[in-house]
Amino acid sequence: MKSQLLFDFNSNSDIKNWVIVDDVVMGGTSSGSFGISPDGHGVFKGAISLDNNGGFSLVRYTFERTLILDFTKIVLHIKGDGKPYQFRIKSNSGDYYAYITPFSTSGNWQEIEIPLRDMYPSFRGRRLDKPNFSEAYIEELAFLIGNKKEEHFKLLIDKIELR
Repeated sequence: MKSQLLFDFNSNSDIKNWVIVDDVVMGGTSSGSFGISPDGHGVFKGAISLDNNGGFSLVRYTFERTLILDFTKIVLHIKGDGKPYQFRIKSNSGDYYAYITPFSTSGNWQEIEIPLRDMYPSFRGRRLDKPNFSEAYIEELAFLIGNKKEEHFKLLIDKIELR
């Protein structure tokens, strides 16, 4: 089975292109952070607040445009906290919308397979009247939590790959 790594975390990973975007961009007070755990995993964690109509935190990774025509899915190697998250991709980082899919975490390490063709276009929580993902490239991926409740969260990421 052919695969291609999009990101493989280790204790020396360069994470400068992993950027947090919280609901503070619209007046909210949620706070997320991103770093590397002592055992070399990406760690997206923080607290969601519903104050001032807030309620989300996102970490996004922008990278060199990658041809994906030989692949049909993205595989996430993650360990969540039992909460639901969204995985998001963009074929052009300048697009106002992203293609998204929700996924659940179990509290254990998981390998989550996301068929690219099942990812649907969304903007600010609303599904758009556009076709599902069918692009030739991607250049941004993101994880988002926004479950319409106040909560602390923690998502460990080992690697993200195309298959």
